[in-house]
Amino acid sequence: MSTAETLLYLLPELLLLLTAALVFALDLVWRHDPERQRQWVPGVAIGGLAVALIVTLALMAGHPNVRVAWLMAVDPLALFFKVIAIIGVAMVLASALDYIPGRTPYVGEFYALLIAAGLAISITVSASDLILLYLGLEFLSITSYVLTGYLKRDRRSIEAALKYFLYGAAASAVMLYGMSLLYGATGTTDLEAIARVLSGDVSGEMTLLGFPAVALLLVGFSFKASLVPFHQWAPDAYEGAPTPVTAFLSTASKATGFAVMARVLLVGLPMFQEREWVPILAALSMVTMTFGNLVAIQQSNIKRLLAYSSIAQAGYILIGLVALSQNPTFNGLNGLLIYLFAYLFTNIGAFVVVIAVESATGAVDLPGYAGLVRRSPLLAGMLLIFLLSLTGIPPTGGFLGKLFVFGAAIQAKFLSLAIVGIVNSAIAAFYYLNVVRYMFFMPAPEGQEAKPIALAPGVQTTLWVCLAMTFLIGIYAQPFITWATRSASFLVSAL
Repeated sequence: MSTAETLLYLLPELLLLLTAALVFALDLVWRHDPERQRQWVPGVAIGGLAVALIVTLALMAGHPNVRVAWLMAVDPLALFFKVIAIIGVAMVLASALDYIPGRTPYVGEFYALLIAAGLAISITVSASDLILLYLGLEFLSITSYVLTGYLKRDRRSIEAALKYFLYGAAASAVMLYGMSLLYGATGTTDLEAIARVLSGDVSGEMTLLGFPAVALLLVGFSFKASLVPFHQWAPDAYEGAPTPVTAFLSTASKATGFAVMARVLLVGLPMFQEREWVPILAALSMVTMTFGNLVAIQQSNIKRLLAYSSIAQAGYILIGLVALSQNPTFNGLNGLLIYLFAYLFTNIGAFVVVIAVESATGAVDLPGYAGLVRRSPLLAGMLLIFLLSLTGIPPTGGFLGKLFVFGAAIQAKFLSLAIVGIVNSAIAAFYYLNVVRYMFFMPAPEGQEAKPIALAPGVQTTLWVCLAMTFLIGIYAQPFITWATRSASFLVSAL
């Protein structure tokens, strides 16, 4: 591959790197000119993300499936997750335009770190080598730790970052040990080469390391995806982090865990599918969705409620990876992709409503949402739609995601997994509708009945984009189904 072709395929990452560096530089140059800083730095950040998204979509139109610099795969699956990362970072950044400046003087660094986190995701989801995979995950983890503890004067933010870091360091060490087992057994860190060596192991001596290696790798991947029992960091981190960061951690960052899990297991370890990693993932899925929903019922803090909801959603998403098949409609992996794409807009939309309410009233507990429909009918209506989508009610994107993962489970004869998922969806409706009860049927807190909630332009734009996409994915579903199926097909066809 020529240098020009290499640069072309790496263009999304190069643009993200350039944008982050430019935002850092402009923030430094204009540190004594707050007005110019406020006007230009966010525009440069969002403009760079927009260009990176356009380039990624243009690459996707060519359906590439190539290796770049021996370490990165530029294929439909990687590009799908890059689109999720860039859109997610852009919406989170837009929602933070008025939230962050009032809470910290280091605004430009926040935008640059957020874009750097998007760059880390783009590198990680393309990694076809264990070394680059580990470096990408650590890059993402470090930026996430810093963003979680970004509000230095908020003790909860610092506590959340410390807990996140300690859990993350332990999970990373365990995952690295699993990678070392694979390297010791095969003599390579390339995923395709690992698969070839293990497939040619006639004696079966090397495959004895299969189960412990899979188990140790899944610790790291499950931590990033917040699967039970590796979820302990999530509720405290989600509650203490700046709310835009919480939105990022629960969507784009979570998607990275599923991306690397799918690539490593399907490309590097397909021979262990039936006996090793499918039973483990099935158990993790059932435990995760059940635990997340049952604990969410008890929450009175909206951010912790959505944190446990996010844990439960990870359990539903994981069904797609368990129920893999070559069924032309429900192959499992396309359901995982559809679910993640719909979940991106639904969950960010819900958290942006939380940002708007928190900025206006300071409330993060459910009683603070009482009578919201009288203070802001628009916010109450939008949050209602996002909660219905999280529940899986048609015609929303959440319904389409659940339809495809549950359909894949039924097609692949995982009936018990599908039943557990459906029952958990009914349980989740209880606490989602409890939020609706507060918004529509409870009186507003004393003194707040007549106080409307003003929406900042970035918040308003993000909300409308999330609302439109939530309905579009649910109503005009075919293009998204085709896109997800095409992105998943090259991995599924190799089963």
